[in-house]
Amino acid sequence: MRILTFANNKGGVGKTTSALSVAHRLVELGSKVLFIDADPQANASTASGLPAEHPHLGLALTEGEGVPTLASLCYPLSTGLSMVRSARIMAQQEKGFGNAPDYQFFFRHQLEDVQSRFDYVIIDTAPNLGPLTVSALVASEAVFIPLQPNLFGSEGMTALIDMVARLKRNFNPQLRVGGIFFTKYSPAYRKALHHQYARDLQADPALASLIMSQTIRENVSLDEAQSMQRPIYDWAPNSNGAADYRSLTDEILTRIS
Repeated sequence: MRILTFANNKGGVGKTTSALSVAHRLVELGSKVLFIDADPQANASTASGLPAEHPHLGLALTEGEGVPTLASLCYPLSTGLSMVRSARIMAQQEKGFGNAPDYQFFFRHQLEDVQSRFDYVIIDTAPNLGPLTVSALVASEAVFIPLQPNLFGSEGMTALIDMVARLKRNFNPQLRVGGIFFTKYSPAYRKALHHQYARDLQADPALASLIMSQTIRENVSLDEAQSMQRPIYDWAPNSNGAADYRSLTDEILTRIS
């Protein structure tokens, strides 16, 4: 079972859209996928139409008797895709979770119980480096970073890469940055400043090998698919969004093979 996290210490970069689109594509390719919505904003859960009455991840973060396991929270969305949903109350529950001993290993230990059920686990994280994001990274073999090529996006990425280095040293020697991909961007766009940021990142010796070839163009079909609670490949299979995420998933699979 391969565990991949999508993260950036910056909101609005297309992280949830990317995580969902890659998960749906892996299912299309025949894999069994568990998607964990570890972002208290719960955008992935909303876009997937999970019933609000189904127990959410936050319940497993608490202590005491009767606490559900992560395995018991998996909700089957389709033949190949299950999801652990989020809820906004998790923002409060996460604060207590971060005070628990060994919280860093929560996902690693909980996911041991579902290894035989899934080929991939995709974890969507909040736009911060809080306890849930830390735990997701400690459980993962690779983190993929969506990035808009601008000043603020770059600052968020730098903080995350520093965090990955510390977690790799202290908790998870296998963890690595699987790749950085540009979102809401195309080399064909007339956005000179964005192109300059992209070139600067590609010229950085420490980052050049991490920059992925595939970029994600702006595409209204991606927003429409989420509002209709449909995978982009069903809603608009011939759209730029569907094409870009098919290619991105292929590149991710190549990078982790």
